[in-house]
Amino acid sequence: MSPLFDQLKERISSNNKSIVFPEGTDERILTAASQLGAEGVLKPILIGERAAVKQKAEEAGVDVSTSTIIDPNDFPEFDLMVETFVERRKGKATKEDAQKILLDENYFGTMLVYMNQADGLVSGAAHSTADTVRPALQIIKTKEGIKKTSGVFIMVRDDEKYVFADCAINITPDSQDLAEIAVESAETAKLFDVDPRVAMLSFSTKGSAKSPETEKVTEALQVAKEKNPSLVIDGEFQFDAAFVPSVASKKAPDAEIQGDANVFVFPSLEAGNIGYKIAQRLGGMEAVGPILQGLNKPVNDLSRGCSSDDVYKLALITAAQAAE
Repeated sequence: MSPLFDQLKERISSNNKSIVFPEGTDERILTAASQLGAEGVLKPILIGERAAVKQKAEEAGVDVSTSTIIDPNDFPEFDLMVETFVERRKGKATKEDAQKILLDENYFGTMLVYMNQADGLVSGAAHSTADTVRPALQIIKTKEGIKKTSGVFIMVRDDEKYVFADCAINITPDSQDLAEIAVESAETAKLFDVDPRVAMLSFSTKGSAKSPETEKVTEALQVAKEKNPSLVIDGEFQFDAAFVPSVASKKAPDAEIQGDANVFVFPSLEAGNIGYKIAQRLGGMEAVGPILQGLNKPVNDLSRGCSSDDVYKLALITAAQAAE
């Protein structure tokens, strides 16, 4: 395991955070929960019918005795949860709607977080991103001043750590969205002991090409600076100008960032998703995430192709977010 996760474990082990896993009968979830519980770094909460969860754990050969198992069908505070959900949805769901909706494990798990019975949630091993994110947006919602959540990957290789955003949520962010993503990504970087230096990426460097796409990025840069005047941020950059000092000195000699960026904001989801996968598959980097940012409480989404190790690491990150 990379030093990044050793640092996270050290940071969260005394906080005793509880992380809810709605997919309590998935073998990968059970394996990770067993390890996390045994190490005592956080308290796993598994959602599902108790006998089914225990049977799956037995079949997987893992011990989940350190995990709390909650079955929505006999949850003693279910009526209170229904009332709270109806109130939170402000007329968009009746009591009868809520009673059905909250039997869905993702909605149920998200409500546990909202009601302070868990500190964060990790889902997505057997659900789509929408299934994980929709309840979070409806119940936990974004922080004040934040219009949209976004998804970043922490790219790790040995002692190198970089943040790539947005690689998971916003398909065609506008300049306001990009500015918000930049500011939030810088905050996420600090969580991993990265002193953020943010590059706004494009196919142009400092006006070498002019188009609505490049103008969107330069406008986003100005908005981000207004949102956080102390932020070290510059652009628009081609990736090489943001990452290679010798290229920066030629293409952007007056830029605040001289090939030493560590937070990269892509101009679209298309670019971000392709970019992180190239770094992962060709560059041999470990891609951890997506980590959702901008929410009032941490909810994170797994890939359906994830391993138990991915679950373990994302749970550590979620607990670290909750500890902030």
